[in-house]
Amino acid sequence: MTVIEALAEACGPDHAWEAGPGDTIDGVPVGWVAEPGDAAGVAAVLRFTATEGLSVVASGAGSKLDWGAPPSHADVLLDVGRLTGVLDLAPDRTAATVAAGTPLRALRAILLKEGRRLPLDVGSPGATLGGVLATNEAGPLRHRFGAPRDLVSGVRVALDEGSLERSVDGRDLTPYVCGSYGTLGVITEATVRLEPIPAARAWVVRPVSTPREVQQLTEALVASPLEPAAIEADLPGGAGVRPAELAALFEGDEAFVAHRAESAAKLLGGGASVEPLPPAWWGRYPFAAEDVGLKIWGRSSELFAVVYALRDAAGVPVPVRGSVGLGVAHVALPDTVTPERLDGMLTAARTVLLARGGGGCTLLRAPLDLRELVESYGPEPLPGTAARLKLALDPEDRLAPGRIPDLS
Repeated sequence: MTVIEALAEACGPDHAWEAGPGDTIDGVPVGWVAEPGDAAGVAAVLRFTATEGLSVVASGAGSKLDWGAPPSHADVLLDVGRLTGVLDLAPDRTAATVAAGTPLRALRAILLKEGRRLPLDVGSPGATLGGVLATNEAGPLRHRFGAPRDLVSGVRVALDEGSLERSVDGRDLTPYVCGSYGTLGVITEATVRLEPIPAARAWVVRPVSTPREVQQLTEALVASPLEPAAIEADLPGGAGVRPAELAALFEGDEAFVAHRAESAAKLLGGGASVEPLPPAWWGRYPFAAEDVGLKIWGRSSELFAVVYALRDAAGVPVPVRGSVGLGVAHVALPDTVTPERLDGMLTAARTVLLARGGGGCTLLRAPLDLRELVESYGPEPLPGTAARLKLALDPEDRLAPGRIPDLS
């Protein structure tokens, strides 16, 4: 049986084809594309590719395939976009089991009818649940609810040899596959925690002048009893752009939100206002498709020392945006930045973080020609237990090879 015949048998004749010039993964050409219609189809594809020694990279909407390191090679692009829908909803509506290819927008619409939500407000348009879990991507609500791995109680994963598992040797796979970039297995479904849709929401927005001012105001909010659901900052950088802002979100019943928001506006002072809608930049990344994007994280109190270090290395203010209450932010650079300047910025940020208690700075995305000229770590390396699990589950490194380095 040929490759295309086997993939067509697993996925259906209209959902498997030999790749063409447009079928690439972050610039890496693939040999075949497979679109299974269910978890059994995903398992069948992996079972066949294992026998043939073919490498596989899974994708949902493809919104983050250019994040981090591209695969070192890819024989089969496994598209799980046909795995959609809510498979089960708990009677008390506190949890739902959802197919991995379900777009978050579609899931949001389904849950809205139940008065519930999955508190994931990521910045990738069209992102699927599986893609968000695989990259552990989070938005502003991570301040209150945590990262995706904190919202998942169980996953079903198609492993390298084609089995569908929720655990291995008694070890729940959930904390390991979240953030693994598809290197441990292909998520086919996940059981996620649901929250009530809040009756009221309000944003307190305050103009700011410097990163140091953002830090001081953020520390005041975090130390207060006001308990915002999210704290975000936008520092556009450069002259002639919109003003920098700090914004805090409050959720709950109307009386609670009104009281907390007004109290927060008084605490922040300096022209802070209470708004019924978020700022236009809220929940969006500061970089566009053609830009270079960095991710920085560390202790919230030390985050802005990194911002100043990046500014010094760049020679100009750089756009920064993110969850400052948690010490997580993203940085945008033009694609005209030189490899030498970019290397200097990464080194400067990592040096400051190392000296101030830890954290990280990664090159999240960049044009391929630039990325090849700089030292790029892509996503954070898998932690020790997950790395050992990778070696056990995929010893030949055929699942998303090269997406996360230093697995040995």
